[in-house]
Amino acid sequence: MRTLLKSCRAAVLLSLLLVSACSPFYVLRAAYEESKILWRREPIEKALEKPDLDPETREKFKLVLEVREYARDRLQLNVGGSYASYSYIDRADLTYVLTAAPKTELRPYTWWFLIVGHVPYKGFFYEEDAKAEADRLESHGYDTYVRTSPAFSTLGWFDDPLLTHLLKYDKVTLATVIFHELFHNTLYVGGAGDFNESLANFVGGTAAISFFRDRYGEGSAEHARAVRAWEEEVEFSRSVRKLADSLRELYAKDLPTDEKLRLKDDILSRGRKEWSEQTAPRPQHRFRGFSQMKVNNAVMIHFRLYLKELDLFESVYQANGKDLTHSIELIKEAVKNAEEPFAAVRELTKKLRSQISEKNDPALGAVTASTSR
Repeated sequence: MRTLLKSCRAAVLLSLLLVSACSPFYVLRAAYEESKILWRREPIEKALEKPDLDPETREKFKLVLEVREYARDRLQLNVGGSYASYSYIDRADLTYVLTAAPKTELRPYTWWFLIVGHVPYKGFFYEEDAKAEADRLESHGYDTYVRTSPAFSTLGWFDDPLLTHLLKYDKVTLATVIFHELFHNTLYVGGAGDFNESLANFVGGTAAISFFRDRYGEGSAEHARAVRAWEEEVEFSRSVRKLADSLRELYAKDLPTDEKLRLKDDILSRGRKEWSEQTAPRPQHRFRGFSQMKVNNAVMIHFRLYLKELDLFESVYQANGKDLTHSIELIKEAVKNAEEPFAAVRELTKKLRSQISEKNDPALGAVTASTSR
């Protein structure tokens, strides 16, 4: 019965997607690959009963179940049946994700899907398909960037399994990815890709810190790695924001296109050099490789998509005494009917700061109340 229900659900999803902006051929290939992943699922609990399971895999399977339980019970995320099973992947990379942008604008090219609205990236199960789409967009004057992705969320449509190639990651990275993907099941704002991904990154990073602190203790090796990983992500997001601001300032100027392109290369070259110097004492920095990348507007859009306004979410978190569960609930409520989710969270931050000020200075609260009358 469960298999039949899942098959009916998949059929409904497929029929909806077929009337989206994607070609039927693209949708059918994606549906085929997703069906293979779902068909190969095996409960992790059952896998743990195998006597020949290697110790490292056994440890990570147990970790995944603990992360799942923590996300459900402590963080109140919508876990459902996701990550209670695993699925074998028979290729090195799961998906290829394409991002594109005009050469003299930091504006993402978007694809439209019926269920989720406009999305600033498009995923492919085959590299040649991603590159073909990138070539098409480049012929129309766009910068493009194709990258691999280790996981994706079906936003609660299916019980997403742990994909076996994720087991190559260390425990902190593995936990962070799972928290990130589970959050997509909990909150997804249609047409707001940068908000969805950046907030999921925030939840993934801070949830990992909380999880490893509670599991291994404050200052443990795992907790310290989770803290360092998040600090490096926030640090890199600030550098990307600074670089993006410089590019936007350039693109707003009334200059010939050739001159903009020349100055764009200068700005990006200088930005990579500054980042290289900033991270030189830390060769193991997670984002150290940015200084060696071939950066264009599509690459910048990609990083801004996942790292936009992390400080804003951090402000809500700090104002709530680092209570991640409460912070998530407040953000969910703030963006429920908002036209622009980042603006809604900024308003939430102002409100929280005002409440803190009133608590620390009751006289200020009285003055505020009097003025409001």
